[in-house]
Amino acid sequence: MRTASIRIRKAGASLKAVHAGFLSAWNSGKYKGEHFDFESPAALFRVLTSKRWELIECLQNTGPLAVRALARALGRDVKRVHDDASAMVEIGMVEKAEDGKLVVPFDEIRADFVMKSAA
Repeated sequence: MRTASIRIRKAGASLKAVHAGFLSAWNSGKYKGEHFDFESPAALFRVLTSKRWELIECLQNTGPLAVRALARALGRDVKRVHDDASAMVEIGMVEKAEDGKLVVPFDEIRADFVMKSAA
């Protein structure tokens, strides 16, 4: 099963977490999932907008779709869907299948947001 985790981590903490995760996977030989780390909620929401989240949800529910079919399913303009899909392909949350259709390669996507009190 392929999983993705979306996390908010401070820049230095993110690098340490990536390093620790790599070493853990390397030493155990086990798949640990894929991580999409952001330094702040604002950074996350600049990349993963509500329209892009809808795009991911649609692909999760329907399976692979061509851009035009995805635009029809979402009730959106083809160019805008193409732009959003390209952004998601660029970061790795969406992939292009061999036939050119868009697909979310993850069986499960998890979001991890922790906010701690300063006191």
